[in-house]
Amino acid sequence: MKTLLLADLSPTANTNPLFAKKDVETLFSDVVTLFQGNDINFVNLECALTEYDKDIKKFGPPLKAAHETADTLKMLGATVCGLSNNHIFDYGKQGAKDTLRELDRVGLDYTGFGENYEDSRKNYVVEKDGEKVCIIAVCEHEYSYALEDRMGSRPYDEYDTMFDIRDAKAENDRVIVIYHGGKEHCKYPSPRLCKLCRAMVDHGADVVICQHSHCIGCYEEYHDSHILYGQGNFHFVKPNFSVQETWNTSLAVQYDTKANTIGFVPLTITEDMTGIAIAKGEEKEEILNAFEKRNEELQNGKWEEGWHAFCESVSEWYTHVIGQAFTENSESKDDDLFGHFLDCEAHTDVWRELFKTYNHTNEK
Repeated sequence: MKTLLLADLSPTANTNPLFAKKDVETLFSDVVTLFQGNDINFVNLECALTEYDKDIKKFGPPLKAAHETADTLKMLGATVCGLSNNHIFDYGKQGAKDTLRELDRVGLDYTGFGENYEDSRKNYVVEKDGEKVCIIAVCEHEYSYALEDRMGSRPYDEYDTMFDIRDAKAENDRVIVIYHGGKEHCKYPSPRLCKLCRAMVDHGADVVICQHSHCIGCYEEYHDSHILYGQGNFHFVKPNFSVQETWNTSLAVQYDTKANTIGFVPLTITEDMTGIAIAKGEEKEEILNAFEKRNEELQNGKWEEGWHAFCESVSEWYTHVIGQAFTENSESKDDDLFGHFLDCEAHTDVWRELFKTYNHTNEK
């Protein structure tokens, strides 16, 4: 099968009116051509489609968009939306129910969400011409993930997810894992994430794609399978954003399940900052050359230097969180942020890099 795998999509102040008007041409320009002739077009929908106004308690902005976004995605050619991410539950149960209703209304499939933890573990399977392809969408532990007694996104579990991949491989020809995790704005995986993605391959995944970082990372072929550590944003247009150099580019992934081949098409925002387009000319070369350089660093070991440098760049923030929580001057929000950092794998990855234990610093 021909598959197109795309990362985070969330309408913004600039683009939400265009999604509401179903203006596919302005929003997606020549990117529309990538959707043609495929059997699966996957998009990570990273917001609620709701008019409900009561957002949940969380750190970071709650995201929602016009319900016509579902129509726009259907017109674009999307066939399935991934809902396993840290924003789909931003407006609680009502916002999630509204989102599912809108996707059902336009006939868009979705995966990575359920009424509870067990229900969220349903795989998405497409069968055509005797071939079966399975998509497993999971997310790290940030706000949206399902509990034993509450609806939510399908969370990554270090035990269950590996068994789910193994079982899926026994029943399907190809298994694609969409992993919503990794440290935001970091172009390199943490050692944990690198080991985790390779373990997913060892358990049967043919493709592992890490989303959520909002920047293009690096790629490796591992045991005849494909791992992309960071896909960037698909459609998340934020003009003049402080990290726009990395925020405004992404890779569309084209995966041929029969041939087990993968290709990357660089995308960027349009000049008027209302949509996205296929990158061309010098911009295309710049994106792909930087990507290839990081791929080489993944092989020669220099990626660990890149990961460490990133952690050092955010160390002041993490030191502040640790030092402020549960002190005489702390507020409940300070304590809650400390708890959130412990809950989320990407944050604990940074902690482990910055604050080495004696076992790592003692003589070797």
